[in-house]
Amino acid sequence: MEVKIANPAPLGLFGFGMTTVLLNLHNAGLMHLGTMILAMGIFYGGIAQIIAGIMEFKKNNTFGALAFTSYGLFWETLVFLLLMSKWGWWPGPDKMGIVFYLLMWGIFTFLLWIVLYKTKHGADIQFVFVTLWILFFLLALGDFTGSSFIKILAGYEGIVCGASAMYVGFKTLLQELIAGN
Repeated sequence: MEVKIANPAPLGLFGFGMTTVLLNLHNAGLMHLGTMILAMGIFYGGIAQIIAGIMEFKKNNTFGALAFTSYGLFWETLVFLLLMSKWGWWPGPDKMGIVFYLLMWGIFTFLLWIVLYKTKHGADIQFVFVTLWILFFLLALGDFTGSSFIKILAGYEGIVCGASAMYVGFKTLLQELIAGN
């Protein structure tokens, strides 16, 4: 007897997209970084994507499992990097530590984008990944140079990235509902 599970991609895409938009509203200078963004990072950006990734494992989707669990854990690590020093658990990372953290995520995302490009996935999901690796590199450059202009530019670019992920999540959900799945 085959057990069929729901498509976890809309959950993962909305978790990533909404949290990315909110954090980048902060990066663009449009709102303060506060508990709302951090809570979204822990729960919807983090835990929801990890759940989506585990469900992708069950569906035998290696790419989805890797992407969703990795970015879910990105959100968890980012929030803990911000909070551990505030709680007095550990000193916060220095400027170059954050730069290299963002660079590693940018490289990882660039490699995933190559996989999507080489396997002829749709342009919409490729757009999410292209804007995401650009976002990570812009954030790293902004932290490295200390340029508020680059950080604000990254914020607006990140809003586009997050919104595009929400679009792909919505499109995926709508197509499945129309098809009767």
